[in-house]
Amino acid sequence: MQIFDDSLFKKLSSQARANPRLRKNLNLHSSYDEPSQRLLNAMEPDSYIRPHRHQIDPKSECFVAIRGKFALVTFNNEGDIEQLVRFGPGGDAVGAELPPGVWHTVVCLEHGSIFFETKSGPYNPILKKDMAPWAPEEKSDGALEYLQKLRSMIDAYRS
Repeated sequence: MQIFDDSLFKKLSSQARANPRLRKNLNLHSSYDEPSQRLLNAMEPDSYIRPHRHQIDPKSECFVAIRGKFALVTFNNEGDIEQLVRFGPGGDAVGAELPPGVWHTVVCLEHGSIFFETKSGPYNPILKKDMAPWAPEEKSDGALEYLQKLRSMIDAYRS
């Protein structure tokens, strides 16, 4: 049995802070072959997840915040924001389910944030995500600037 307690969350957040990508996931499924892929994702605010979609291996994704605050941002094919959902405990939304094939990213808004993610398996790591051609690569010079631009749009977005 896996227990989700404050000790686990602190450890996972500490690992995220120490990771160059400023995030750390903990797989709850025992293999990629399982029909349900479940994981905890700890993120820090400067972690950049390049906008992407799951069209090659189309599956919906479900995100539920456990600690902290996030924004789920969806885009059209040109990279314009279509929808933005702030989610976290105590907010208007605690999570969202995203249909397959939608351009999206998750932006962390507070230190020590963790969300639970689930999607159908099996997971095939050979089938890559479609990375948005209009967004910079994760470790590129423009990634942090793009993330800051997204943050400004999230701050200005009221819906």
